[in-house]
Amino acid sequence: MATITFITGGARSGKSRFAQQLAEQDSDTPIYLATARIWDEDFADRVKRHQNDRDEKWETIEEEKELSKHDFSGKTVLLDCITLWLTNFFHDHRYQVDETLEAAKKEWQKFIRQDMNLIVVSNELGMGVHPEHETARKFADLQGWMNQFIAEQADKVYLMVSGIEVKIKG
Repeated sequence: MATITFITGGARSGKSRFAQQLAEQDSDTPIYLATARIWDEDFADRVKRHQNDRDEKWETIEEEKELSKHDFSGKTVLLDCITLWLTNFFHDHRYQVDETLEAAKKEWQKFIRQDMNLIVVSNELGMGVHPEHETARKFADLQGWMNQFIAEQADKVYLMVSGIEVKIKG
């Protein structure tokens, strides 16, 4: 089973930076597991910014959904991020919350069977403005339920606030 460190917080709270520091402390050859689909030019720029934050010791694996198809046994893996991974499921399941949650949980359970040090980044969407549109509200709920599911299984959980990590579990 994976040893899981779950890091959540708002946008630009320092989640990825903190996760990267933890991974580099644990391994000389960490793996960055990127889950993003490139939806537009702005998003491509965001991905580039994250790539520039990592040096040559990092191996990057891009995987939109099927995390469990990769063998990470004995490795330190930084999964960035659950929100983008869940977005891929949500889109592919035509914005159906129950189907998405079931599929994501099933894949997650397969993925964490591996013996790895897993550092997971996610977002706390429910701490901001209540979404105006129905689809956005559904996704905020979905994200909250998935975060709860992962945090329950995690060995350690951190909430990032203004670049400062607050340990809330472990």
